[in-house]
Amino acid sequence: MPCPPVEAWAIAVDWERQPDWMLDADRVEVVSERRKGVGVRLRVRTRILGVPAFTEPMEVAEWDPPRRLVLRHGAIVHGRGTWLFVPQPDGTRFVWVEDVRLAVPVVGELAARIYAPVLRRLMARAAARLRHRVIHGGPANRGAHRAC
Repeated sequence: MPCPPVEAWAIAVDWERQPDWMLDADRVEVVSERRKGVGVRLRVRTRILGVPAFTEPMEVAEWDPPRRLVLRHGAIVHGRGTWLFVPQPDGTRFVWVEDVRLAVPVVGELAARIYAPVLRRLMARAAARLRHRVIHGGPANRGAHRAC
């Protein structure tokens, strides 16, 4: 992303606006009193193949702005998603890693293996949409965030 990590971080953790760039998120709600730091709890309405399928509770497990964010998945999906914001000479490299499994034994593992290529494409497209949002979004699209 063509901006410093602190600005990339601010845009990425604008929780309610994540569905603007995150293709598998239909809606994101903060359900805890706090909005920053370890312990922030989210409710994410998740899409599968474009269809809202389930609502997943998530919680911030690690919060190290503007370098690292780890979210713990907590319902049908178990595991962690990690976002890294790596400084680069021309901005920030955004790295997104999901280490997850489905809560349904055997069937869940099979479904995860079948869905893995789709999920990789979704994550790559979401990262590209986030970058596009940073580059082309005006102040109305970025809320209070200043342009990167």
